[in-house]
Formats: sequence, C-alpha cells, structure tokens
Amino acid sequence: MAAHHAYAGSGGERRMTHILLATGDLAMDRADYDESFVATRDLLGAADITFGQLETSFAERGERLPQVRHAVLARPDGAAALARAGFDVISMAGNHCMDWGAGAFFETRANLEAVGLAVVGAGATIVEARRPVLRTLGDGTRVAILAYSSILPHSTWADERRPGCAPMRAHTIYEQIEHDQPGTPARVHTYPHREDLAAMEADIRAAKAQVDVVIVSHHWGIHFVRAVIADYQRDVARAAIAAGADAILGGHAHILKGCEVIDGKPVFYSLCNFATDLRMDEAHAKSRSWNEIRVLAEEWEPDFEGLYNFPTAARLSIIARLEIAGGKLLRAGFLPLHIGRDAVPRLAVPGSAEHAAVVDYMTAVTGEAGLNARYRASADMVELEGVA
Repeated sequence: MAAHHAYAGSGGERRMTHILLATGDLAMDRADYDESFVATRDLLGAADITFGQLETSFAERGERLPQVRHAVLARPDGAAALARAGFDVISMAGNHCMDWGAGAFFETRANLEAVGLAVVGAGATIVEARRPVLRTLGDGTRVAILAYSSILPHSTWADERRPGCAPMRAHTIYEQIEHDQPGTPARVHTYPHREDLAAMEADIRAAKAQVDVVIVSHHWGIHFVRAVIADYQRDVARAAIAAGADAILGGHAHILKGCEVIDGKPVFYSLCNFATDLRMDEAHAKSRSWNEIRVLAEEWEPDFEGLYNFPTAARLSIIARLEIAGGKLLRAGFLPLHIGRDAVPRLAVPGSAEHAAVVDYMTAVTGEAGLNARYRASADMVELEGVA
C-alpha cells in the first residue's frame, strides 16, 4: 500500500516514514459486512500495513466444538470484506480459531489467503503456527509479525500433528490469604508456561535475525475487568522485548487496558474491539453463563435492539499506530475510536468529548494498573512518550 508520511526528526530533518496500524478484535455478524468499515476504510487502506485479530470463522459449514462458549459461523465473504476494508495481515491466534472444527479452520484460512490477506499465528502444525509474516516497506525496512494466544479452550493450540494457533499458555495458582478464614478471597498468581515462553523467545530472536522490526501480537489477559493486567502478561511482555520485539499488540479483553513502555518499546495490553458484532436476546440475558461474566464489568446492560452488547467501557476503543523508518520504530501511539449501538467503529475527532473520553480512560487505567505509559496529543495521534 506504500503510503509515505513525512516526520520531523529531533534535529529538524525530514524523513519519509511508513505506518503500521493495528485494530482490536474482528467478528462481524450482519447482512452487509462492509457496513462495519464505512468510517475507517480510507484510513486503514492508506497505511503500509494494517493488522487485525480475527475472532470468528469465515466458512460455509462447521461443527461447533462443545467446549466453546460463544461462537458465530460467519459467511465466507467476510474475508473479502476485510480485504476491502484495508487489512493486510490477519492473526488467527485466538480462542475462537477452532470454534467450528478443523474444516472451518482451514476454510477460513484459505478464504483469507484467497483475497490476498496474510495469516499469522495459526496453521496445520505448530511449525506453521509459529511462522512469521514478513513484509518489506518502501524504504527497504523489513518487518516481521508474529502472533500467539494465551486464551485457549482445550486442544485449540497447534502441535506437531494437530492444527490450531500458536500458544503462549499461562498457569494460575490461588494463594489463601487468611488461612484461618475459610471461604475468604484468595490472591491470584499467574506465570508463563515455560516451554511456550522459550518457543516465543526463539521465534522472536530468529525473526530479528532476518528483519529490522519485529511486531508481536498477543491474545491474552483478563476480559471485561477494568484496568487489571495479569502477572503473566507483564512477564511475557518483558521476555518478548528482551528477545528483540519492537512492539506488542494485545487483544481479547474487549475493553481497553493501559500501555507500558519497556526499554523504549510500546506494549498495548488491549486494543479493545474493532468490528465486533454481538447480538443479545432475552433468553441469553437471563442465562447463568452470561450473568457470571457480566459481573466482571463495571457497567453492562443488555441491548436487545443494538448490535454491540459489550460493557459500556467497550464503547471506547483505539487503533494502534506505529511509525517506522530506516529500519527502526520511531514513534508509537493510538487513534481514539468510539463504537455505538450499531457496532461501527468511528474515529473520535480531536477536541471532541469522545476523543477526550478515550484519552482520559487510557490515562486512568494505565495508572490503576501501575503501568508507566504517558500520553501526549500530537497532530497525527495520541503519542506514547518515551518510545525510541
């Protein structure tokens, strides 16, 4: 797509830069998939690389696996809609990749590749799932993208003979705080799966040996709960950057989480949603399974007429924006979005109440999580300070 943007360096020089955009989760469920992108198509299409995380299957048929909680079998033409929307690279590393079985998994991947989209983070074997997508920008900068998932219904991760996604599993232990008080809340600890962590580090080091900039996507974290970052996420983020990652893109939580800058590299812990439709009926609203999840969020009321049945906080979203030139990541930040009842993401205009709401929320949850990112409004994005 080769869109070039001028950037003034610290010494006043001008250089041509390239833009990588990354959105939150993608799961369209409507008659006309193109409607989801009416407000963002020009922006996404103008970027040099546009990345998204797929949360559905684009297939004619499938057999729903019994362990999945929510699964929508989207039509095959959803792949072409993503291509028309401006996407270039799609991660299938997530908890929904095998919702409808191996047949739908392979059909989804084939449909994406047939319209020119590169798929990362999933494959017929673990070797395929761990393989990066490689791209060369107009100035010769080489970029690698890797993708992993920590949110994993059983057997949805690939192995030597089984299809699935690239895993970055984590373990959970519960520490009883008051041993003489049965039933009192426990302290929760999480830590990375040792073999998965080593494999991810090896993948990043191998990619860094081939390219200039390595971008790592992680489907991870605690969904719907405000601000909280699980221990394992910070461990994985530090390990990835130590191995050579230049930026980390997080998904899955369905609300925004804060950012962190580690050794000058940005970590976006959650990009929230992008084109994610979710219908609700009265039976679902009364179900035990939904009400158990509903209490995790600050505010979450069902909307039987709308298409966006997520917590109120999920109306605030972002697109991550990375500026790359000369073999380096120069700047990083985000473009605020607002998502209404129609589930269509729209850019929040600087100076608007919606724009301020996103920046204020990001500032608040970053602080609440004890993260170090600071945000500064600039002409082209809300910039993360300290990225270099």
